[in-house]
Amino acid sequence: MKFTAKINVMPQKALLDPQGKAVGANLKNIGLETCGNVRIGKHITMEVEAADVATAEAMVKQACEKLFINPVMEAFEFTVSAS
Repeated sequence: MKFTAKINVMPQKALLDPQGKAVGANLKNIGLETCGNVRIGKHITMEVEAADVATAEAMVKQACEKLFINPVMEAFEFTVSAS
């Protein structure tokens, strides 16, 4: 079966997000004073061929842990659905 994984990678909550800070600081300059606490990350989509959803989820988790993130600085969450 084919599955589609949607993966979100974000900086660890305890770490400073300089890109998010810069964007958040500039929201006031464009008239969005009530917006803030910006954190910027990555969104990854991936197709997976697997026998079942549990196997697809295990493959996505392995890809995230070994390739897509730096575990010291980033965290991830994902969903897997049939394509």
